[in-house]
Amino acid sequence: MGMSVGSGGEKGGRRRRRTARANVMSEINMTPFIDVMLVLLIIFMVAAPLMTTGVPIDLPESKAKPLEGLTQPIMISVDAKGQIYLQDKPMKIEDLIPTLQAAAKNGADERIYVRGDKAADYGAVIKVMGRLNQAGFKKIGLVSTEEVAAR
Repeated sequence: MGMSVGSGGEKGGRRRRRTARANVMSEINMTPFIDVMLVLLIIFMVAAPLMTTGVPIDLPESKAKPLEGLTQPIMISVDAKGQIYLQDKPMKIEDLIPTLQAAAKNGADERIYVRGDKAADYGAVIKVMGRLNQAGFKKIGLVSTEEVAAR
């Protein structure tokens, strides 16, 4: 009686099992990264228009370059009807300076931007600027939009 040894075609008579091994993937999966970027893009596209000042004013155009600054300035707006706004709050001219002095962190060195509507009375804008100057504020600027070149 002989003993049968299965050769299986390999040396030493051992059979190797073939297992289905998953190949190692060496590339980065970009799909989650792209999904996150698209969500952020949509969020910023929706949020950007909401970041503007809340008082609707039609600003005049100018060729002046924008000012660079590190801190957020205080915005005073004068709409077409002559109503004055400190940030987004409507205010009377008599209450403007006391409220502004209470809100100014840097005192008289606070940067103040005056936004005057194109249709606003020139005297109303000048009256606001005069009150600001009289109260000791020296860093006062006028806000405008960039002038579009005529074609």
